[in-house]
Amino acid sequence: MPLSKSASKVNLLSLSTRTEIDRWIAKYPPDQKQAAVMAALRLAQDQNGGWLAVDLIEAVAEYLEMPPIAVHEVATFYTMYDLKPVGRHKVCVCTNIACQLNGSARIMKHLQQRLGVKPGETTAGGKFTLKEVECLGACGGAPMMMIGKTYHENLTPEKVDEILDKLG
Repeated sequence: MPLSKSASKVNLLSLSTRTEIDRWIAKYPPDQKQAAVMAALRLAQDQNGGWLAVDLIEAVAEYLEMPPIAVHEVATFYTMYDLKPVGRHKVCVCTNIACQLNGSARIMKHLQQRLGVKPGETTAGGKFTLKEVECLGACGGAPMMMIGKTYHENLTPEKVDEILDKLG
């Protein structure tokens, strides 16, 4: 049964988030608005400080007129979505084949030692969250990581330390 207006979760999405989702919906045929689900989840996650609460996932489902389970499936499949709070800086290290062959395991080990956390964990104080992710599409610059929306390529432990030291 659809939610009543009073129980609607759509209002959990800010007006600016809904406006941006509408821009994505407009890119698809009118009967295919669910095609905007990945963009809608990213926008909801950005609105919420970098993670998706269950209510936000359900708000996206309601807004796109999709079954909530279908949106949960997308949110849990892709590593770009986080289902728990993250640090101010999300450090995503690619461990796919090109990066693996070029030393991403060494970079990941260095980050774990430097930050004192394992993949999926956040440092005390909430400054960094460390994530191991699949291909980020920068194989020519392997090994690489993404922090926020910035790619850092051709990493060495020393370069990683320089990058981390510059983050506030």
